[in-house]
Amino acid sequence: MSTSCFANLRRSGRLGPLLALLAVAACSPFKLLKPNQRLLSRVEITGVKKQVDKDALATLVRQKPNTQLPLPKLAIYQLGVKFYDSVKLRSKLRDIESTYAAKMQAAGTDSAKLGQLITQRERKAKRKQLALDKGNAIMRLGEPPAIYDTALTARTVQQMTTYLHTHGFFRAQVAATDTARFRRGLLFRVLTLPGRLLPSKPDSLDRAKQYRRVTVIYRVDENLLFRYRLQPPVIPDSGVAAVVRQVRPATLLHENGRYNEDTVGLERARLETAIKNAGYFDFRQQYISYEADTSYAEGTVRLRMFIANPAPGQGHRVYTIREVRFITDAGVGRTLRNATGDTLRRAGTAAALRARPSLGQRTDTVVTDSIRFVAYKQLYSTNLLARKVLVRPGQRYSLARTLQSQRLLADLDMFRFATVNYRKVPDPPATDSASLHPSTGELVAVINASPAPKYSQTSEVGGTYVATLPGPFINLRLKTRNPFGGAEVLEVGVRAGFEGQLPRIATTNGPSPVPVYTTQLGATAALVLPQFLVPFRTNQFLTRYNPKTRFSLSETYVKRPEYTRSNFEFAFDYIWQRSVYHQYVFSPVVITLVNTPTTDSAFQRLLDLRKVFNGSSLYRSFSRQIEPSFSFTSLYNSNDFNETRDASYLRLFAEIGGLTRGLYRDALFRQTGLNVYDFARFSADYRRYHHLTPNTFFVWRLNGGVVHALTRTEGQFVVPYDKSFFAGGSTSLRAWQPRRLGPGGYTPMRTVLVDGRSETARDYVSEQPGELLLEGSAEYRFPIYSFVKGAVFTDFGNVWGLQEQKQPNGDYIRDGAQFQLNTFYRQIAVGSGFGIRFDFTFLILRLDIATKIYDPTAPIAADKWALRNFDSSANPISFNLGIGYPF
Repeated sequence: MSTSCFANLRRSGRLGPLLALLAVAACSPFKLLKPNQRLLSRVEITGVKKQVDKDALATLVRQKPNTQLPLPKLAIYQLGVKFYDSVKLRSKLRDIESTYAAKMQAAGTDSAKLGQLITQRERKAKRKQLALDKGNAIMRLGEPPAIYDTALTARTVQQMTTYLHTHGFFRAQVAATDTARFRRGLLFRVLTLPGRLLPSKPDSLDRAKQYRRVTVIYRVDENLLFRYRLQPPVIPDSGVAAVVRQVRPATLLHENGRYNEDTVGLERARLETAIKNAGYFDFRQQYISYEADTSYAEGTVRLRMFIANPAPGQGHRVYTIREVRFITDAGVGRTLRNATGDTLRRAGTAAALRARPSLGQRTDTVVTDSIRFVAYKQLYSTNLLARKVLVRPGQRYSLARTLQSQRLLADLDMFRFATVNYRKVPDPPATDSASLHPSTGELVAVINASPAPKYSQTSEVGGTYVATLPGPFINLRLKTRNPFGGAEVLEVGVRAGFEGQLPRIATTNGPSPVPVYTTQLGATAALVLPQFLVPFRTNQFLTRYNPKTRFSLSETYVKRPEYTRSNFEFAFDYIWQRSVYHQYVFSPVVITLVNTPTTDSAFQRLLDLRKVFNGSSLYRSFSRQIEPSFSFTSLYNSNDFNETRDASYLRLFAEIGGLTRGLYRDALFRQTGLNVYDFARFSADYRRYHHLTPNTFFVWRLNGGVVHALTRTEGQFVVPYDKSFFAGGSTSLRAWQPRRLGPGGYTPMRTVLVDGRSETARDYVSEQPGELLLEGSAEYRFPIYSFVKGAVFTDFGNVWGLQEQKQPNGDYIRDGAQFQLNTFYRQIAVGSGFGIRFDFTFLILRLDIATKIYDPTAPIAADKWALRNFDSSANPISFNLGIGYPF
């Protein structure tokens, strides 16, 4: 490592950390190279036209240059080398071994002490060995130099050529050339500027070093694209041929289509599944082959499919189901014997048998809907389980029915595992000297299901950091399986915590509002039935959609200095799945009861003032009200738990409330003081996850919604406050505080006292509800180090009013809050920032730091570009802590 480079770095200390980082990036990496080694600096792929996926070719490159964005990984590695001393690490490793050897000798035969010492020694030695093998923490955060390897380039050429041949370019050629000089990009020239301004000791090899950087150029010549000419298939087995003809309309191979071996492989898998679904239990994909002939005509592949028989003169065999057995307590016998200390097979004297549990023969056998349920003791409703099994005696074997039965049983959440296996029934003796056997075989389906624990509980203790206030919380949940014998799931939970919150509304003629602590208590209960609860019998058709019925209750109690408020909700839901990724929820009954037992008088006056002078609907959140409604949800999500693959997410939600309020509204208010509102609400949330590389992703989201009162209440269109839309917060526009953006271009103001005089100031505190929401986000996610990941994001959007109140002169009370087609696009707020995520696989902790770019609610037009006022009272840096990704 060049010492002069770091000497320059020390001389630049007064210029600040940024210049120091640039100086590190400008340090020459050639000191890390051995003689005759060259640094790979760039990889280019040229000659690719529209017919070839250039990104797919890029993934085949076996050696890539060091990453420069978002972090200069080689410069970071180079900095770490400065502090790396392998001799000292080996010495410390030997010291650890000798120190713990002495401690273990002193411990003697104390096994507990020896176990602790071994664990400590392994933990410390593992850290030192990791540093020896892969460098110190700074080096592991960066990347070692990408030393150019011609063998890897040759392998890349070979793989690219193979890829092109398998995708229809049989005459394609790939050639690689490497060049030692090229002009670096603008980013590199900016990073190396400090090194040129602060020159180090002249090096006589500076000119030669220019040739130690290598650019590899892969030149692709696609040549002619070959297309299919499909030939009649060759299938000796007439039964298999009939199945292939039946499923031909869904084929993936089409006449004159582009040749692609990936598509051919998918077609083989499709045909295998279709043939298995027709009863061919022994059929395998290896029986299907394709012959490609490119000598027929230029640019043409004559493709013919062959489906071979298992042996000469022997066709494929169709299997039917003779019997279905369902063992609902698989593994229970072994568990009970282990509990009594008997790990041997039951055998021996009569006395020995009496001393051990007699569990060899299951005594409880029930036949339901032609399925034999076998158990030591039947704990589950056999009628319910029979509806979840789609395999029946007399049916032909079907892979689709087998897999769907396994999925339906797994979704019950009653069993650790539930597998459907098949045992062949031996053929009967030969009927004549020619040894003729029946044309079809028979199978016995055996379903093994191991019961899950009846009770399971989860507890969560943690903290929140909201509105600059830390607060603890605790969650407890208890799940009970099969409480009533019908494979039901009963869950109850409680939550308690203290959480910082911003004031709901700004004070008038008072000091600046400060965050306050709130006490939050909650309880939930949910009962899930694995079927539709309807007054008629559902048929087998509905079973395929995994129907469920859910009853849920929840109560939330919030205590703040200004008020106490409770929110009770009851929901009755029907849930079913169209596929593994697509779920529907229909809620015919949803009842929400809002009650505010106490309200501070000063807080109530602020609510009334906001209602009169600003048209705010916040006061509705603190009235006694009941919200009866029904809703429908469609949820499609092809992503996995950790959001690590190309996927889409779409959630559509529609809700209508208070349709029948005219029948009871007045009487209910007179007797109970409860208000009833009617409304219609719709929202749509679409997300797209693009998997760019194994560790980088580009994701974006569009989210919108609209809510509207159906009829007038006291002369106005009134929407329940809880059904309004809000913008801002950790899952919305992260540069704004939760629920504080908007509406539209309206600027909320409040009155403050300055030197005894009343002045108006911008209100950053009060919540801003809207009736129309339009927002979106774009985020680039990348790895930083180990489980630490980063993100760069931009959020945009706002909320608007649709039924804004007007003054007597016809002007809106909240100027700019009403949605209008000719102005709304100028009222879209924009914020950007970066985030750090700690991915522990089972849990993702997130910190997002954001700032406003464009603020449409700024009172002065010149201040709408908020980035000019960076880190001021009008545009403070916003910190968002959360669990999981924002979307």
